[in-house]
Amino acid sequence: MKQIHLGVIRETKVPPDRRVPLTPLQCRQLSALYPSLKISVQSSAKRCFSDQEYKDEGVAVMEKLDGCDVLMGVKEVKINALVEDRTYFFFSHTAKMQPYNRDLLGAVIHKRIRLIDYEYLTGRDQVRVVAFGRWAGVVGAYNGLRAYGLRHGGFQLQAASKCRDLEELKAELRKVELGRTRILLSGGGRVAGGATEILDAAGISHVDPGDYMSQVYDHPVYTRLDPWHYTKRRDGSPFDFKHFIAHPEGYENTFPPFAARTDLFVACHFWDPRSPVLMTREQMKGEGFPISIIADISCDINGPIPSTIRASTIAEPFYGYDPVSGEETEPFREESITVMAVDNLPGELPRDASADFGEALVEHVIPELLGVKNTGMLDRASIAAGGRLTEGYAYLKDYLEGRA
Repeated sequence: MKQIHLGVIRETKVPPDRRVPLTPLQCRQLSALYPSLKISVQSSAKRCFSDQEYKDEGVAVMEKLDGCDVLMGVKEVKINALVEDRTYFFFSHTAKMQPYNRDLLGAVIHKRIRLIDYEYLTGRDQVRVVAFGRWAGVVGAYNGLRAYGLRHGGFQLQAASKCRDLEELKAELRKVELGRTRILLSGGGRVAGGATEILDAAGISHVDPGDYMSQVYDHPVYTRLDPWHYTKRRDGSPFDFKHFIAHPEGYENTFPPFAARTDLFVACHFWDPRSPVLMTREQMKGEGFPISIIADISCDINGPIPSTIRASTIAEPFYGYDPVSGEETEPFREESITVMAVDNLPGELPRDASADFGEALVEHVIPELLGVKNTGMLDRASIAAGGRLTEGYAYLKDYLEGRA
């Protein structure tokens, strides 16, 4: 078993993220389970677990982590905070050639850092082993309901970020009164699972897409759509999910009929830029477009939903979109659509989200790091190492050099 000194770094991205990769309890449990693993935590006044909570579990808390081999955070690390010749774990948002993080990847290479991106930690089945998706769905759906109460009256939910944990957040849902509101949710997986968890906890009835389109209800309902509900093949062939993933440009949008029967839309889908959009600006400004609130958990700016013109923040989660002008407005103007597009939703329930995330690290990733297991997981998720891009991410060369 390898001797590893692991450091939990403070978050440096602005606005600050309060999540952690490992909770105080998880650090203590790991140290007891693996004597060859030493864990230190960088002091921080902003994270959801205090320095004292780590100290109470016997974890060393210090200002500098110079002696650590491996450094683990959550969000992107500021360039001037990167320490050369170390292994880092964080969500880098570079592998899809995001232009705003090109310089970060360049600094990683220059400093000979091994960058392991959480997003690409997968098992042999290619399924991700660590993610915050459930919590994005939980908070995103809650924010959608909160926006409904603020816009239409009748109830007022406390901000998710003011709730200590999921239990307190779910207790708030007892206030929800929706009348005959119809809610549409797009997508599947962890994100949609988190969203349906909240809608179910709020007492909203789930109906299948066919009934949603054909029936009238005297109580609030929601339905969930998969890609075969809101797209179809251009050539008229039956929908094939594997083909859709490989050739999304071969499909067209069939979403508008669902939108026409919806009051609140919760977007949890994954969207490929080659895929059809869900709705156009022309459709949104058409007479009778009923959706008044869009909780865009996916948050693809200028993507499949025209009203998502920017990301919003935990502090100010809502803005308005005027479908006629295409401009931003105050969030609850009657003629505008209310948009929720927070791009770090799990940060609103940081203690629960961190504990869930850390459990997956303890189970799947730490054994790989220590050499107890070796499935190739860390290699598959290593974007750079030793001053160069790894083979699996060599396609980023043009992006890194500013040619893509």
